[in-house]
Amino acid sequence: MSDGHGPPPETPSGWSAEQPPPYSAPPASPWTAPGAPQQTPYGQPYGEPLQQQQPLGPGPQTPYPPYPHPQPGYGYAPPPQALRPGIIPLRPLGLGDILDGTIKLIRSNPKAVLGLSAVAALLAAVPVAVSQAFVLDTVSGTLTDPESAYTSSGQLTSVYGLAAQYGGTLVSYMVQFVVVTLLTGVLTRILGRAVFGGGITAGEAWRLVKGRVPALFGVVALMAVIMLVPLVVMVLLIVVVAMNVSSGGAGVILGLTFLFMIVYVGYYLFFTTRFAFASPIVVLEGRGAIESMRRSWHLVSGDFWRVFGILLLTSLLVGLVAGVLSVPFTLAGTLFGMFGAGSVASTVVSTVLIALGGTLASMLTYPFQAGVAGLLYADRRMRSEAFDLVLQTAAIEQQRQGWVHASADELWHPSNSARP
Repeated sequence: MSDGHGPPPETPSGWSAEQPPPYSAPPASPWTAPGAPQQTPYGQPYGEPLQQQQPLGPGPQTPYPPYPHPQPGYGYAPPPQALRPGIIPLRPLGLGDILDGTIKLIRSNPKAVLGLSAVAALLAAVPVAVSQAFVLDTVSGTLTDPESAYTSSGQLTSVYGLAAQYGGTLVSYMVQFVVVTLLTGVLTRILGRAVFGGGITAGEAWRLVKGRVPALFGVVALMAVIMLVPLVVMVLLIVVVAMNVSSGGAGVILGLTFLFMIVYVGYYLFFTTRFAFASPIVVLEGRGAIESMRRSWHLVSGDFWRVFGILLLTSLLVGLVAGVLSVPFTLAGTLFGMFGAGSVASTVVSTVLIALGGTLASMLTYPFQAGVAGLLYADRRMRSEAFDLVLQTAAIEQQRQGWVHASADELWHPSNSARP
């Protein structure tokens, strides 16, 4: 062994003649006090030689290793996505989710949804189209012979025309009362299965809904009474005021009518919003008419303005789309009826065009409004009853089985809510 002042030790046998320089302590830092012991780098065992660092590449070198990159998986992670086995994600819904789910409802089962809607729309549009075609034929006769309007036959024809117009509208409302009520029930049943990603035919949906038809008509009849009673009161009040004011009281009557109509619009919107979920509750929960309306009132109470805004926006959107679809056909039918010289062919063409325009408009209006009401009902149950947990549990089980069983319809019963 050498103490550092003698000649270097001999190279052992078997070793290469070119050896790296002997290990030694690192050079003293310029900030080290003279005579102070050398510092061992952090992490290096005391008394052991330093390992030789390999060059890192071109450029200036540092005695420190590069800073390690963070491993993946650290930091903010996005929340897991909600299950979406069907037309909506199984979580509380936003406006976009509701509108998108309604469109997916129509696209997922177009034969049942659009087919039934087209039949219902056609049945409701035909009486109005026939009455309007008859009125237009009467107007066409007056245009070709203006003097006939002053004769007894012309007056009789105009009376018949007005009767046909309002009679056709009344018949159309009666048809809508029956057909649209049944259609709403069937579409709601299709929606209840589509939430889980399951399909259902129109025949199967009808077999499931026909037992709920009396309750559906009960809801519609009660709503009609609620809406008609204020109108009857208004008419009686106006008649009483007209009988007790002088001849110059027309302004009072008009002002009273205008004020009442403003109040009635608010009344109508309030009650239609409160009872918007009554029909879905009848179909999906199997409740009676009065109980369904009471439960709809309770569900809406927690979020009235949001439900009102979504329903109002839906009505505006649907009305705009319906107008774009129906106006060209209605305008063409009106022109054919007015300038067709009263011929049978022009009357038939006018009737067909007007009916086609009304059918196209209502064919999209009916399922869209029913879909939005049904999904809003599901959203309110998710928010107030934690119903999304029930739907998620059922969806996981159905995915494990690989199919959606008809028993999924029973999950809508309120006894399955996480917070009843």
